[in-house]
Amino acid sequence: MNVEDANTLHFRPKFDIRKYSLTVVGVCGFIALWYASVRWLPIDAFNRLPEPIEVFSEWISLDPDYGISIFTEDYYIHIFYSTYRALISFFLAVILGVPLGIFMGWKVSVHDFANSLLALLRPVPPLAWVPIAILLFPGVEPAVIFVTFLVAFFATTMNTLVGVRSIPDDYYRAASCFGASNIDVLKDVVIPGAMPSIFTGLQIAMGAAWFSLVAGEMIAAQYGLGFVIWEAYNLIQYPTIIIGMATLGLVGYLSSAVVRMIGNKLMAWHEQRLGMLA
Repeated sequence: MNVEDANTLHFRPKFDIRKYSLTVVGVCGFIALWYASVRWLPIDAFNRLPEPIEVFSEWISLDPDYGISIFTEDYYIHIFYSTYRALISFFLAVILGVPLGIFMGWKVSVHDFANSLLALLRPVPPLAWVPIAILLFPGVEPAVIFVTFLVAFFATTMNTLVGVRSIPDDYYRAASCFGASNIDVLKDVVIPGAMPSIFTGLQIAMGAAWFSLVAGEMIAAQYGLGFVIWEAYNLIQYPTIIIGMATLGLVGYLSSAVVRMIGNKLMAWHEQRLGMLA
């Protein structure tokens, strides 16, 4: 990103008509492409997909053919279970991943101790963890939360580590010249310097939590959006699959937006505080 682009983003007004217009155009273009693919492409795979009108009609139906719409209680029960699992997993990842990432980036001994293990476990996909989680934890909920937590934990830890590692050495030397203790360095250099990467990692972790949650719910859960998608596939209820996917995207987007909003407010408060201390 060049300086002009950065300045454009920094001074963008709170309500950017151009931004939202392009978003609407993009969504409408995707729906049009979906409709055209189902209607006119001579490919059997696309012919089995439901049309946008069919999905939307089912989604807002008072009496849905397949039992799931915005007017049914089950729809919100599934959203509640998925949101509950994603948030629990996310908060556990923050509580454990941020401190570990900070100390891995700050202390070489901690990095050497933990980095190899994380590098070995991080590429393992969520589905591969499901059987182990079922064996380790009694009941469905702990197993699904564990699988969801792992992916969010890795994202949080690694982004925090990158943030701490990106702090210039001059900051540490300056703190040492002023006689700062380890606590002072942690409080005044490490955490403030890593905050942008930490909040970026939290947004990624929230998205990763939803991604891995679906894998766990498809195999081990009886409620949740992942369960809805998998059950609809088994019952050949294709509109419900799309409804589950769209709902998952909306809820995931909203949760990531909340994390981003909180992060922006905390960063603004932090910069204001630094300005007052300067």
